[in-house]
Amino acid sequence: MDEIKLLALLIGSGFLFRMALIYTGQLWAKSHAQTVTFLILPLITYVITNTIANNIALSLGMIGALSIVRFRHPVKSPLELIMYFALITVGIATSVRTKWAIQLILVTVLIILLVKFFQTLSKKYGKSFYNMSFNEGVSTNTLEITAKSKIDIIETNEFLISSFSDYAENKIIYRLNFESKKDLQSFKDKLEKNNQIEKVNIIYN
Repeated sequence: MDEIKLLALLIGSGFLFRMALIYTGQLWAKSHAQTVTFLILPLITYVITNTIANNIALSLGMIGALSIVRFRHPVKSPLELIMYFALITVGIATSVRTKWAIQLILVTVLIILLVKFFQTLSKKYGKSFYNMSFNEGVSTNTLEITAKSKIDIIETNEFLISSFSDYAENKIIYRLNFESKKDLQSFKDKLEKNNQIEKVNIIYN
């Protein structure tokens, strides 16, 4: 029971930090990678601390092992870096106390799945649990639209990442990135009867 309370405290602290940052306008903390990172990193640190407690030799070995993961490495996102830490920590913790390694594996996988579940659930109510960050190595599907004039449904869409106005040709080019092909196709279907659209280009990844 005490361990469950500790896990709840660790996960809750990461979630509270995230919410506090978002409330104060730090929207970078709302991306998928940052959301999972905030929830998992306290757990990893807890397991590391328990693993090396009162063991100087193991502490030095842990420092050497964790130094493999450095910011010099071309990391695509904070989540990728945290996953490297998690994998190394599981390996070391298993050699000391398998119970901690198993707990870290189960809770990490559960958090990753729950974050995705809450995003899917939020979308059903027209909201979003986290924002997509297109520069963090996330595979996305792109929709490019060439229109004769501004289209409100595109201008206000959360997946819009850029728009270009060609005054010489009197055209507007929109680019939207979608996490899933289903979302892209659903939005494309809404635009089919719009006579302001001249061309649609889809890039699946």
